[in-house]
Parts: sequence; structure tokens; C-alpha cells
Amino acid sequence: MVKRTSLEGDACPIARSLDVIGDWWSLLIIRDAFLGRRRFGEFQKSLGLAKNILSGRLRMLVEEGILTTLPASDGSAYQEYALTEKGRGVFPILVALRQWSEEFDASPETIATILVDRDKGRPVRKLQLRSQDGRLLTAADTALKPRPSPKRHRASA
Repeated sequence: MVKRTSLEGDACPIARSLDVIGDWWSLLIIRDAFLGRRRFGEFQKSLGLAKNILSGRLRMLVEEGILTTLPASDGSAYQEYALTEKGRGVFPILVALRQWSEEFDASPETIATILVDRDKGRPVRKLQLRSQDGRLLTAADTALKPRPSPKRHRASA
């Protein structure tokens, strides 16, 4: 089996993110956690994933602080998985992937669900990238620049 190259120390934040959540099974496990699945068997039934693969992905998501394990809510000997704050931070990424698929999929009419505002029951507006002053931005309106280096304090002479 070929070992995957780690992107953990890469200077690019996109590469670093992919090192943690770039595997499709990991994103689908996180999606299922947002849908309320909490137990190994629920993830396995939903995804149809081999138990050894699922076990490895869940372990990695816990190690990365995206999921945490808790005692089963019904008092049984099982454990449950819950999203952490870091895990809940993946939500906009999932929404962006969903909206991209809804816009560019060859057969969007076959997508079984739509994302709605729970209170109003209306579809969620498409995510938009905005500047600090509220202007709508496209890729052409953005650029990368080097991060400023931390300022060093000079000792008094």
C-alpha cells in the first residue's frame, strides 16, 4: 500500500486543509455528523464503507480535533462521535461544495435535497465572498501577498 504524502507543513493553507479533510470519506463522515449521525454503525450503514476504512477515518478525525468521542447517550457501552468547534467550522466548506454541485452538475434535478433555512423553510442563499467593506469579490478581485513577519521587540540599551 502506498503511503500518502503529508501536506501538514506546506506553506499553502489549502494544502494543509486537504491534509486533514481532503479525503472524500472524511468529508462524507463530517456531512453525516452534521445530519445527526453519531455512532459507528450509523456512519457505516449510511456510507456503506468497509469497517476498517471507517475506523481509520474516524480515528484520524478524532486525532485532528474535528470529532470527539463521548459515552453513548443511551447509557450503553458504545461511544458516540460529535463534531467539535473545529468540525463545525467545516460547514461552510460543505455548503460551498454542495452549491457548486447544484450549479454545475450535469443532472442537478437528480439531487435529492435542497438546503433550507430551518426557521423559514426557504432555500439558503448562495455563499458569496465579500471584501471588508462589503463589496462582492471574484477571483480576479483577490491576490495573495506574503504574511507580515512577527515584529521583534528590541531590548533597551
